[in-house]
Amino acid sequence: MVLYKLEEFDSDYKDAFGGDDIKHYDVYSTIDDDKIGSVKNIMVDETGRFRYFVVDTGFWIFGKQVLLPVGRSRIDTSDRRIYAVGLTKEQVKDLPEFSDDLKIDRDYEERVTGVYGNYPIAGGATQLGTSAASMPYMASEMAATPPTTGNVDSDIYDYQQKPDLFEMSDRDHQSLKLYEERLVANKQRRKTGEVNIGKRVETQTQNVAIPVEKERVVVERTTPANAGQPVSRGEAFRSGEVAHIDLYEEQPDIHKETVLREEVKVRKEVEQDTVNAQEQIRREELDIDSEGRPIIDKNL
Repeated sequence: MVLYKLEEFDSDYKDAFGGDDIKHYDVYSTIDDDKIGSVKNIMVDETGRFRYFVVDTGFWIFGKQVLLPVGRSRIDTSDRRIYAVGLTKEQVKDLPEFSDDLKIDRDYEERVTGVYGNYPIAGGATQLGTSAASMPYMASEMAATPPTTGNVDSDIYDYQQKPDLFEMSDRDHQSLKLYEERLVANKQRRKTGEVNIGKRVETQTQNVAIPVEKERVVVERTTPANAGQPVSRGEAFRSGEVAHIDLYEEQPDIHKETVLREEVKVRKEVEQDTVNAQEQIRREELDIDSEGRPIIDKNL
């Protein structure tokens, strides 16, 4: 795999540790609690997993930088320390020196892991803190695409071949999970009633007044102005002379017809309301028995 320096892979790596810079932790040996040096850098693979700590040995072995596999380390965040499990001066002297411009290839990593393989840990590992392999620093929290520069080698080094150097067993690192309850507010839709809307026919008596006209004959008799004057014989005494008048009258024509009176629209409206609920929830907290030793509780 390609290896990158931590700040090259993710310039915001401190955010994953609550603003703490793990690169400046002091390094101590688990054999005699002797200070070895300090962490100068961290090498991560292209998935964001810790692989090596770059340890500057300082005055322990003057001026030498070496690689410490994460499987041989324990992290104590309370004291800002990294413990190198079983590391001795003899191992550091045998380890190949590291420099900032060094290209890490497969041969170099074989030389490093070969030294640690020649110095097995006597009596097994001792639990001293959080293992680097279990640190909450994953690729999903990194940049989406690794940088194009780095220590590249065509031969991919398989870290799974040496789990004692790059992975931690369940016995060597344990975790305590804290749980808490939370209120979950959901809504259920249920039927509270129904409304049926129909129509019926009602009958009522209605009166209507219709004015009608009817003709009748009125006979008026008057004395003409020339009454008493003689007329010609041909004008009088005409047999069969008749005056004809047609008489009419109106009759009511009443019938029923159906007309649209009004239109009724039916719809639903949603009224919003807030229902307040109260419930007690539980939460687990740490109960630390430090035996008189000061503890710094950091959330990473």
